[in-house]
Amino acid sequence: MPVVREFTLPDLGEGLTGAEVVRWMVEVGEVIVVDQPVVEVETAKAVVEVPCPYGGVVTARFGEVGEEVPVGAPLVTVAVSPGEGVRVSGGGADERPLVGYGVADGPKGARRGRVRMGGTGSPAAAPVAVAPAPAPAAPAVAAPSVVAVISPLVRRMAREHGVDLAALAGSGPHGLIMRADVARAAAGPAPAATVVAGAVAPAAAPAVTPASLADEVVPLRGLRRAVAEKLTRSHREMPAATCWVDADATELMALRAQLNRSAGPKISVLALLARICTVALARFPELNSSVEPDGSAVRRHGAVHLGFAAQGERGLVVPVVRDAQALGTEQLGAELARLTEGARTGALTPAELTGGTFTLNNYGVFGVDGSTPILNHPEAAMLGVGRITPKPWVHEGELAVRQVTQLSFTFDHRVCDGGTAGGFLRFVADCVEQPGMLLRQL
Repeated sequence: MPVVREFTLPDLGEGLTGAEVVRWMVEVGEVIVVDQPVVEVETAKAVVEVPCPYGGVVTARFGEVGEEVPVGAPLVTVAVSPGEGVRVSGGGADERPLVGYGVADGPKGARRGRVRMGGTGSPAAAPVAVAPAPAPAAPAVAAPSVVAVISPLVRRMAREHGVDLAALAGSGPHGLIMRADVARAAAGPAPAATVVAGAVAPAAAPAVTPASLADEVVPLRGLRRAVAEKLTRSHREMPAATCWVDADATELMALRAQLNRSAGPKISVLALLARICTVALARFPELNSSVEPDGSAVRRHGAVHLGFAAQGERGLVVPVVRDAQALGTEQLGAELARLTEGARTGALTPAELTGGTFTLNNYGVFGVDGSTPILNHPEAAMLGVGRITPKPWVHEGELAVRQVTQLSFTFDHRVCDGGTAGGFLRFVADCVEQPGMLLRQL
């Protein structure tokens, strides 16, 4: 007789205590193989596919989509035939597999047909002993069609609005279904035009009902909850102050254009700003620091692990460039590009989103000039860069149109006084205005 084994949510690392069910990848009654992903979950750091170390027939699932599952709680139960369907490794048959992070297109393991189980087959059904699977000659249920969706946010949006993803034609690359496609489908077809005496008149707008004005409560889960808790703690614990200065970035932009005319990888403005930050932190090491949890001391970090704000499918994240002080401008540009792409696709690991010692926030990409951001706890400082735009500027005693940006610097007043913060910001501004100064630091 098969033995029913329980697979629990493994420890996903980075101090995470649970995860939210985003998408079930198997059904009750389905035959799975060893190490086949069975569920996609969202942690405070990333979207994760969880593989099961058992092969056999899925007899039960635990946790609805959107439900939080604690580490160690059951995910699925699997009927395993004696001597088969268990991954064996040096740590024993019950050793948990390493979990791969990131959103994938679908299950990595081979899918099998479903077999009928005794009882109702409800996902909430309790684990029971089951009979062996039918002989191979028994007809298998056809596998479901593949829907061109990789984002769990798109799937959730479709569920909330009752949109059938299988009926949509995606507008993204290779037919990928995007959030805009779901939004159009949720809005419904455009009202038909009415023809009156040869003229086309728009149909009357639908009446606004009280139900359409009802409040919507959006739970804070996963990444959004982690961000909310971190920002609240930062605002509560850190006595932050901000100073700012306008800088003429004309020479910096000219240098970038000159570098990009030569052979080799293209250099981004962000890479140049990151290089300026590492040089400035070498001159002002007090700002590459954090206050100890008990508030009794300041820890000055030897290495610069440079975080930068990036927008992705799951919202704003802060990837971290490790040991940025040891990288040249081209290397910084390559690493920034790699992490930015990972943020866009949701493929960054928890290790790539934690451990920063200083943050560079280029909010100019949103078309704004200035900001007073909340510090990325427990970091002690953040440099903000506004948009670089033509403005009237006094240059060499005459009024001219120059490429101007606003630099802001937010710092934890416990780690330094205003003189240190002002010295850091002035040095950064001088490097933006006269990038040749960086040659003295190389």
